[in-house]
Order: sequence, then structure tokens, then C-alpha cells
Amino acid sequence: MVASGEHGDVPRNKRILLLSVGHACVDVYQGAVTALVPFFVAERHYTYAAASGIVLAASLLSSVAQPLFGAFTDRWALPWLLPVSTTLGGLGIALSGLSGNYALTLAFVAVSGIGVAAYHPESARVARIASKGSHTAMGWFSLGGNIGFAAAPLVVAAVIATGGLRFSPFLVIPALAGSVLCLPALRALDGRSRSGSGAAVRTGADDVASFVKLSGAVFCRSIVFIGLSTFISFYARQRTGGGTAAGTAALFVLYIGGAVGTVLGGSLANRWDRVTAVRRSYLMAVVAVAGIVFVPGPAIYVFVALTSVGLYIPFSLQVTLGQDYLPTRVGTASGITLGLAVSVGGVVSPLIGSIADATSLQAALAPLIAMPAVSWLLFRMLPEPAVSKAVVAPAEQMADGGGETASGLSPTRPHHG
Repeated sequence: MVASGEHGDVPRNKRILLLSVGHACVDVYQGAVTALVPFFVAERHYTYAAASGIVLAASLLSSVAQPLFGAFTDRWALPWLLPVSTTLGGLGIALSGLSGNYALTLAFVAVSGIGVAAYHPESARVARIASKGSHTAMGWFSLGGNIGFAAAPLVVAAVIATGGLRFSPFLVIPALAGSVLCLPALRALDGRSRSGSGAAVRTGADDVASFVKLSGAVFCRSIVFIGLSTFISFYARQRTGGGTAAGTAALFVLYIGGAVGTVLGGSLANRWDRVTAVRRSYLMAVVAVAGIVFVPGPAIYVFVALTSVGLYIPFSLQVTLGQDYLPTRVGTASGITLGLAVSVGGVVSPLIGSIADATSLQAALAPLIAMPAVSWLLFRMLPEPAVSKAVVAPAEQMADGGGETASGLSPTRPHHG
């Protein structure tokens, strides 16, 4: 999987495996909110707008908080955030099904969103140190998040379909497992992640204009992805005439395509470059989203899969592009591209829900076709940046005895949130 190497009592490949599984446990809760929406509608009789407000509650705080946590990790090492934020993310989702009070439900999913927001910037830094800059190792760490996100509909369906929303406390189990799994990896770092000495300091000039354009593309991608995540279960049932299983299957396909897209993105970036790979994937996403909206019957699953791949090829590549556009503020760049990429779209979800209540789901989802087109246009104005070099602190150089630097996330095998 990754090259072996010892630091403390835990080999490097085992450290990355533990962090990757922990990443999966956290990202279950990114997907769990939208996976819970059909059950809230069925059991509590929420309207589309009310249900999408739950997605907004998780997204709004997360989208604001994650860049802030990224800025904090630019200044201080906060490894204790990994177990604490993992537990917080799971606890909010676990409590969300216990009260029929809408305001309390919003509060609980907001707590989960803050936990998820706190996790990602620091986990990316810790994984970078643990991997000693290995691109393969960071690829495994990224894949863990994809798998967790894809597993969310299955985990939620297995628990809630068994006993209803009152069984939601069982959803805390992945969080408890993830918080425990990260502890050996943190201990094995021998204090490097607990002190500032382990962090890589990247040099170079910030290209703020390019980063702003990149952020615009990230926002548009988020709008279409979160919009589909929120309503694809309902829409697939309408288009196929199926039941709950048909909707859950569509959401699972939407999420599992992320693992394929992440791996494919690295290969395409090696073949072309990151900007070209992202630009072409957004063109594919335009056609795929149109297929979801307009093509009836079981073929919708094919277009859901193509949409997922088209939206996830850019996801991790945009993270490293952001880091290279802002080489002196890697944590901030990661917080914006990771946090906003998976959460800001939730701000638009209530609008989509209101349109669906007033007209139809098809009419509400049709504007999403334009979002990847806007991202494509923005990427036509972006340069492929030179890869920033990392200057490793002297203490880390002594600990590693030289060798490959902890240069952060590579342009070809980056981190996913």
C-alpha cells in the first residue's frame, strides 16, 4: 500500500491505514444528513423545503467553520481535534432522530457539521506528516473519506429502516470507532504533530485572483452535488416508480462514484494536468446532470454514476490547486476548498426545495445543469500553477534523517474531505 517505515511503534503504512479508516468514519456523517432526509419526510411529514433546511443547518456552520479551523492549523498544531471532532460529528447525527422538535433537529445536525468542519484541515496536516509526503499514502487517506461518504446511505438505511428515527443513537458507533482508531497514529508521531515543528512551511507568492476563481468553481460544484444529494432519492423514486430502496440505491451510486472519480482524477492529472482534467470533467458533468433531469426510467442510475465521477474528478484536484495558489496559507486554502466544497451547496438546498414544492422536482433540479458549466468557464481562466515546494522544519528533518519531504498534498494524489 505504502512504503514501510517506522516511527515509534507503528509502521507508516499502518498509521495511514488507521487514519484512512478514521477518515471514513468521519465522512459517514457528511453523507448521513442527506441520507436521513427521506426518513424525516416520511416519519415527520416535512415538506421539501423543511427537509432541505436540515441540510442547510449542517452545511452553513460547516462552510463557515472549516476555513476558520484551517486558519488555526496554519498557526498551531491541534491533533486532539481528530478524536474530539469525530465524536462530535457522530453525536450530532445520533441525537437528531430523538426529538420531533424541528429546531432541536436543526441544532443537532449543526453540531455534527461543526465536528466535521473541525476534523478535515487538521487531519490533512497529520496525515501529511504521518505519510512523510508519500503520494500513495495520501491517496489511501483520500480514498477512506470517499468510502465513508458512499457508505452513509447504507449505514443510515440499515439502522433507521430497522427501527425508525428512534434508533438514530446507534449511528454514533462509527464515530466512536474512528476516534479510537486515530489515537495510535497520533501517538506514533512522537510529538511531531503536537508541536509546530512537524508542519511543512510552503513558500512562494499567493495568487489570490486565481484562488477566487477556483473558489467560484468549487461553490458551483457544491451546489449541484448537494442539491442532487438532497433530492436524488425522491427523484429516482419518481422516475423509476420504485420505493425507498430505489432512492437509497441512487444516493449510494451518487456517493460511491466519488471513490472512482478521486482515483481517476489522479491518473488524468498525470496524463494531462490538473486544470485540463478538471475542465474536461466538468463538461462531462453538464451532460450527465442533464441526463438525470430529462432521461426517464432506470437509465437515471447511469447518469447518476457519470455525474458523480464528473464531479469528483475535480474535488481532490481542486484542493491541491488551492494550496498551490495560496502556498503561504495551506490550511486556509484547504479549509475553503474542503469545507465549502461539501457544504456551501446546502445553503441553496432550501431554494431548490421551495421550487420543488411550488412546481415539481424536475423543474427544481433543471437549473443544476448550469452549475458545472459555470465551473468549466471559470477553469478556462485558470493557469496550471507550479507545484510549491515545502520547506520542512529542521526538527522534522532530523527526525526523518532526510529523504522525501513532507510536502503536503501532491497534485496527483490529493486529499479528499
